[in-house]
Amino acid sequence: MAQLSLSHLKKAYGGLTVVDDVDLSVTDGEFLVLLGPSGCGKTTTLRMIAGFVPPSAGAITIGDQDVTNLPPWKRHCGLVFQSYALFPHMTVAQNVAFGLEMHKVPQAERGPRVAEALRLVRLGGFDERYPRQLSGGQQQRVALARALAMEPQVLLLDEPLSNLDAKLRLEVRIEIRELQQKLGLTTVMVTHDQEEALTMADRLVVMEKGQVRQIGTQRELYERPADRFVAGFIGRSAFVEGQVTGQGRFRTAGGLDVACNAAAATGPATLALRPERIAVGSEADGLPNRFPARIEHASYLGALLDVQVALNEQDRMLLQIPNKVGLAEPHVGESITIGWAENAGLVYPQGA
Repeated sequence: MAQLSLSHLKKAYGGLTVVDDVDLSVTDGEFLVLLGPSGCGKTTTLRMIAGFVPPSAGAITIGDQDVTNLPPWKRHCGLVFQSYALFPHMTVAQNVAFGLEMHKVPQAERGPRVAEALRLVRLGGFDERYPRQLSGGQQQRVALARALAMEPQVLLLDEPLSNLDAKLRLEVRIEIRELQQKLGLTTVMVTHDQEEALTMADRLVVMEKGQVRQIGTQRELYERPADRFVAGFIGRSAFVEGQVTGQGRFRTAGGLDVACNAAAATGPATLALRPERIAVGSEADGLPNRFPARIEHASYLGALLDVQVALNEQDRMLLQIPNKVGLAEPHVGESITIGWAENAGLVYPQGA
């Protein structure tokens, strides 16, 4: 395994910059996830690491070797494509052995390496099957075995679970994470699925418009998002527009005076509140921020109830209420009381 470093990496197509001055360091054996909305540059970054897209500027280093200008087959990277890219006319064993053949690995070594790779992904005995005879999850594991057979220094995963159904995604992501930890593989994965990222990664990299907005652990990004974009992208947040009026004071657009953790600098700002941190009914008693509200919309999500409320004509919030035994079903138009602690939200100055 090896450390991976990206230094001032940039990719532009004509006048359009899709990756802009990205600096990253992935430690040996770390599982790093690039996360962001479509078009944020995460897949282009992964493909530059793999060698399929040449960077416009910057450098890529694996271990002590600068691989910026090396072709893909000389980078010691294993790539699992979103579409799996299996050859339908080849058996499972032939698909896994394909990269070994292209790298001219001696015939005597191929069989044991193919067998070991299939054992690692729990597909021993599937050697002679064809992709059409496999489930989606099994095809994904064949693609993973093909990458592992190359004994890569860095494993690259390009949205590897996006073609699987929800239940299978849950099972396979656990398998991939356990295998990565067992082998100590330095791994970079691209996804737009927050739940995947939060459950699989050692660290997350949130990207927007080609730039890195924040790097950190799951807890760091969720508890201390660097800006409004990260607060809205990682998890869910209720945003309330208004003004910081002084140290620890915020006035909403609808005129509510809120106690918060704002600094003394006054001016337009946004208060971000996680929906699950807003108390309802008697649970709001004694909290510094306690207001009457009216239910505008309610969604039943099984374990949770999503409830949108209006505090006045301008201020609205999203609540998440645990579905406890005996919980009364909320109804549109119903009046309730909500509240939150002084440190429950974060305040971002306008433009942050």
